[in-house]
Amino acid sequence: MEAVPRLGLVDARFLPPASRILTTLAGQLATPELWIALGETMRGWALGLALAFCAAVVAGVVIGIVPGLRALTSSTVEFLRPIPSVALVPLATLLFGPSLGSTLLLVVYAAFWQVLIQVLYGVAAVDSVAYDTARSYGLSAWSRVRHLVWPTALPYVMTGLRLAAAVAFILAVTAELVIGSPGLGAEIQVAQSSGAVPVVYALIVLAGLVGIGVNAAVRLLERRVLAWHPAVRSEVGA
Repeated sequence: MEAVPRLGLVDARFLPPASRILTTLAGQLATPELWIALGETMRGWALGLALAFCAAVVAGVVIGIVPGLRALTSSTVEFLRPIPSVALVPLATLLFGPSLGSTLLLVVYAAFWQVLIQVLYGVAAVDSVAYDTARSYGLSAWSRVRHLVWPTALPYVMTGLRLAAAVAFILAVTAELVIGSPGLGAEIQVAQSSGAVPVVYALIVLAGLVGIGVNAAVRLLERRVLAWHPAVRSEVGA
């Protein structure tokens, strides 16, 4: 990255040296505008992920435990799930314009399916004999969900959360970049429009670093929540 433009293999106007990009990033980090934009991105990411996660867990558990409901909804799920979230950009723009609402629409839609599918797999993994036994002993539906369904599905739920967190961050930046919602993506678009190439690369690097941080944080949360799980304990022991 440093040598390619300095050796003249690529025009430095279009691919600045890594040292210049990092220097520009350091300068950008000293400005309050960047932190405000980053805060907007993280707010859209966190709110969208939280809404998608809660809705997907509730929907997944209900669909999974109600007899016949999964078969009834499978065609709808399989039809809606492959629709790319970016295909909703015109709808988001029409409904909310360049605002947080547009970001939330794309983030929630993208993250919802990541969690829902995993929850459905988790509920399906519950031992049918144990479930029937719990029901025959008179355990309420809530007790069965709390003591049997949820512990079985939790590893799947955390996998869905990890996948959804990454997708949600990508869609948050995408919404800002395409629609112009306030945030890091909008700052990249402004820098690109003004020809500030080093700033564009610096903000892209920052987005990548934040994405790595998001993934690391969710993985840490996953290990803490599943500390009782044999797979996590063996991973920590190794």
